[in-house]
Amino acid sequence: MELIFASHNENKVNEIRAVLPKDIHLLSLNDIGFHQEIEENGNTLEENSRIKAETIYKIYGKNVFADDTGLFVESLEGAPGVYSARYAGTGNSADNIEKLFKELKTKSNRKAYFKTVICLFWKNEIHFLSGEIHGEIIDEIRGSEGFGYDPVFVPESYGLTFAEMDLNEKNQISHRAGAVQKLINFVENN
Repeated sequence: MELIFASHNENKVNEIRAVLPKDIHLLSLNDIGFHQEIEENGNTLEENSRIKAETIYKIYGKNVFADDTGLFVESLEGAPGVYSARYAGTGNSADNIEKLFKELKTKSNRKAYFKTVICLFWKNEIHFLSGEIHGEIIDEIRGSEGFGYDPVFVPESYGLTFAEMDLNEKNQISHRAGAVQKLINFVENN
């Protein structure tokens, strides 16, 4: 079965392909030849994931899903949250991390969580699925795997950042993997 993932982000595509069963053939936006950017101007993860999935569904009319992910830091009142990818205004992960470090410089509470929301257009119906993982932001960059805030986020009960874990380790516990597992369960049962 084919399922379109409304994303150009090859890191996300690879993470999701690694956990999907072999009978689900994942197609990214690059795979289907859709090269335009879809503006994410929603105020929530749900809105942004729906904007992306709905845009592709209206054009192709096929089963499609999109995700949006945010890092929510307790002492920053949930920032960067829905603006995580563009927190520093440059779209650059290193700049986002640098801004996060500056914002946390005087904060002792480093608790944070990642949340992923998937919007699935499936047989003319819309479904939302989500996953979360809690942890903390450390004050240094560690590891070379992953992307985004992975080098500064340590999940609860782990001593490694996401960027110090290989893809299989990360996919056992991550927010995105949790949401994708719910997606797999839904697709296989419907």
